[in-house]
Amino acid sequence: MGTQREDFPMKHFALAAVMALSFGGAALAGEQYVDETGFAVSGYDVVAYRALPQAPVGHAQPAAVPGQADITATHNGATFAFASEENRAAFLEDPDYYLPQYDGHCAYGVAKGGKVPGNPNLWRIVDDKLYLNITKNVVGFWEEDIPGNLNLSQGNWPSLDPQPASTRTIPDFSSPAPEKG
Repeated sequence: MGTQREDFPMKHFALAAVMALSFGGAALAGEQYVDETGFAVSGYDVVAYRALPQAPVGHAQPAAVPGQADITATHNGATFAFASEENRAAFLEDPDYYLPQYDGHCAYGVAKGGKVPGNPNLWRIVDDKLYLNITKNVVGFWEEDIPGNLNLSQGNWPSLDPQPASTRTIPDFSSPAPEKG
């Protein structure tokens, strides 16, 4: 009986580890939002956001940095463009750190229970994670209660993640992203 008790915690630890790895893999299984440019995040450099100065809540963020069609990397089935080889290398070293949350979908949309596109110029880094929103009006709603909206998003995402990526166009958005060759 003593042996069974000693094995009991180890079995539970092993089961927990397998489940954690399973859920971790599921988080990467969702489809990245890719618009008409053919690039994830509309061809903007996801690494460059980290070097941009972040505006206070209620103020517009600096414009995102466009990537180049000849400096790319593929991750989770989507092509990401970068402004420099250094940014590409940083992404390849730790893509999860740079990826926008919710596979590039609008953070407020996820809080409301759906997948809609994220606009790369409507961004904010919160708790070291990149979030996108769809329109300037939506940014205002999201910023009214960022912690509350993130709590809703985190609760909604597990049921939304397995659903296909949005196929909608980002409203009032024109991407200077280079054309894929």
